[in-house]
Amino acid sequence: MTAADTERATVPPAERITHRWTLLAVSAAQLLVVLDGTIVNIALPSAQSALDMSDASRQWAITAYALAFGGLLLIGGRISGALGHRRTFVVGLAGFAAASALGGAAVNPGMLFGARALQGVFAALLAPAGLSLLTITFTEPRARGRAFGVFAAVGAAGSAVGLVAGGLLTEYASWRWCLYVNVPLALLAVVGATFVPRDRAAGGGRLDVPGALLSAGGFAAVVYAFNEAEPRGWGSGRVLALLAVGVVLLGAFVAVELRAPRPLLPLGILVHRARAGAFLAITLLFVAMFGFYLFMSYYTQTVLGYSPVEAGLTLIVNALAALVGATFIAGKLHGRARPVALVVPGLLAAAAGMFLLTRLTPDSGHVFWLYLVPALTLTGLGLGCVLPPTASLATAGMRGHDIGAASAAYNASQQLGAALGTALLNTVASSAAGAYLADHRGATATAAASVHGYTSALLVGFGILAGAACVAWALLGARPHAASASSHQTNLPSPPGR
Repeated sequence: MTAADTERATVPPAERITHRWTLLAVSAAQLLVVLDGTIVNIALPSAQSALDMSDASRQWAITAYALAFGGLLLIGGRISGALGHRRTFVVGLAGFAAASALGGAAVNPGMLFGARALQGVFAALLAPAGLSLLTITFTEPRARGRAFGVFAAVGAAGSAVGLVAGGLLTEYASWRWCLYVNVPLALLAVVGATFVPRDRAAGGGRLDVPGALLSAGGFAAVVYAFNEAEPRGWGSGRVLALLAVGVVLLGAFVAVELRAPRPLLPLGILVHRARAGAFLAITLLFVAMFGFYLFMSYYTQTVLGYSPVEAGLTLIVNALAALVGATFIAGKLHGRARPVALVVPGLLAAAAGMFLLTRLTPDSGHVFWLYLVPALTLTGLGLGCVLPPTASLATAGMRGHDIGAASAAYNASQQLGAALGTALLNTVASSAAGAYLADHRGATATAAASVHGYTSALLVGFGILAGAACVAWALLGARPHAASASSHQTNLPSPPGR
């Protein structure tokens, strides 16, 4: 009898059904949240033309979602713990579906921007509630490993799927279907959520209002600064002012949380060594990977001449590799190998894939098979190996409200990493391309400058991933001295009592 047969024999049928529906519902919700980070990017030119948006305002179709999502995640985690994760999850799904339908029916830019902001609000409820449900439903090590593997695979593939779906829907249907498509996905997840048992709400106490306001303002200011840094540059007065405001507000948030009787984010969650390693690893991974996706889109279309659909389909290689890494490597090794044995090699694999692309030149031949396929495979495998153990570490050993808070902090780490990566690496690429053009003249200089800019940015991404591997080794490599029964599944000791 195999291990899987043994597990099926010991798990009651009703519990197996609960597991399947919970995983389906949470994975569908995760796909929604990640998908909407990229699917609208492809549709934006068509939406701009249809709604007569100005060039100056069109960015708000992207920024409104990012600001609301990133700024409200910690509040969403607190609400999830207080009201119950399943209830919050269903509210988030219903609200996300309604906001998506509103955006698809938009008749002017303001209506679209408002709908995108509402999507971000409900996504801030949905993301921490979904991860919390997964944490409290799957407690047996192997089942937990498979569940987090599937969850991570959906998250890893979501960005690439968003680019493909955005291109196909925009080209063959309408840009509005990039928003309408969320409605059936959300309804499917709601059906799945009806099979999830009610969890006990942590309840108790008022919302930490000062902490909520400071965290929302601080995260929103930082995310907006990163978004503004892409077109304006890091030396812009507006960018520096936003960063300064964000840092001050987040510093005040920490001071308030240290004294709050029921803090929005218990700081013990962040100072725990292994959990801090997971947060730092996922943040740095997203810094590098979101820049990587941006340049794959630019390079394949502007240099290789791919159509938007072809460029999106190329990224399917990355999505499939992430699926393999998350389910067949990280998922199967969960509980058998320590997290560091997955996280560090995963980061190094992604770094190797990125480094391979730094060797590209304008004259490189057989680019797809010699460069793109190996690089997309390595980065996908790395992403798939890192996401499941870091997601599990983020919530291991947590109870009650702390599960929602830890889930929110994990999602906030991803959002900040994605926003910073897009802005930082785009600035590096633009600067490098400008410097190249200043030193070279000729008919082919523009294309060569673009490639030089991309490879320079990817070299920085390689350095970030290599540094992330060192950080993860330092924070996750030490053997834990004690482990509670619940946290032993991930070799994570219980956090100190508050």
